[in-house]
Amino acid sequence: MNEIIASLYRRKSVRVFTGEPVSGEIKEAVLAAAAQAPTAGCQQLYTVLDITDQALKDRLAVTCDDQPFIAKAPVVLIFCADCQKWYDAYAEAGCAPRAPGPGDLLLAVADACIAAQNAVTAAESLGLGSCYIGDILERCGEHRALLDLPEWVVPAAMLVMGWPTQQQRQRPKPERFPLEHIVCANRYRRKDGAGLRDMFAGQTGAKSFEDWLGAFCQRKYESGFSREMNRSAAEYLKAFPWKEEAT
Repeated sequence: MNEIIASLYRRKSVRVFTGEPVSGEIKEAVLAAAAQAPTAGCQQLYTVLDITDQALKDRLAVTCDDQPFIAKAPVVLIFCADCQKWYDAYAEAGCAPRAPGPGDLLLAVADACIAAQNAVTAAESLGLGSCYIGDILERCGEHRALLDLPEWVVPAAMLVMGWPTQQQRQRPKPERFPLEHIVCANRYRRKDGAGLRDMFAGQTGAKSFEDWLGAFCQRKYESGFSREMNRSAAEYLKAFPWKEEAT
C-alpha cells in the first residue's frame, strides 16, 4: 500500500485540537491542493471562505449545532458552490447568459465537495486533523446572510482543521462497510432484508439489528438536526432564483 492510500485509511474526523496555530504556509499548501481537484470543464465552480475572524468562528460554532470545537479550530474553511462568478463573467463579456438552473447548482456542489476532499487529503499528509461540519447546510438561509453570499452561491461543505491531540491520534477509526456492500457491478442492486442484515453484521456491537438501527434512526435520520437541514435546504432551493427555460 503506497503512502497516499495509507493516509486515506488512516484519516478520521478530529474534533479536539492542541491549540497550536497552523502556519500560513501550511494553510496555503492545503488550499493550493484543494484548487488542484478535478472540476467540471476546469471551471472550479466554488469559492472557499477562509474564516479567520474569531467572532465569526464563535457565531458559526453556535449556528452549527452548538459545537464549541469549531470556534477553537485554527483553520475553518467553507467551500461554497458558486454559480455566480461564471454568470458574472459571461455578463461582463456581453454573453446575455441564462440564469443558473438546478443542474448548474448540483455541478457546483460536486466541484466544491471534491475540492474540500482534496483539502482533507492534503491536511492529513501534513499531519493536520480535519472534520467536516454538515451543519453549515442546516441553517442555510442564516449562513448565507452571515457570510454575505450572493444569490447563486450556497455553502456546500465546511471543514475545521488543526493539530490533533494525542488522544485523537490514538482514537480508533470507525470501521467502514466491506466493499461488497458498497460496489455494484454495472447496475444498482437493491438489497433485500437478508442482504441488509449481512451488511450490518459486525457493526451493531452487542445490540440486535433492530435495536441498533432503531437507535441510529432516531439519533440521526429522524433527528431535529436532520429535519431542519431538509427544511432549510428545501426553503433555499424553492427561493433559488432560477428560471425554467422555454421549450
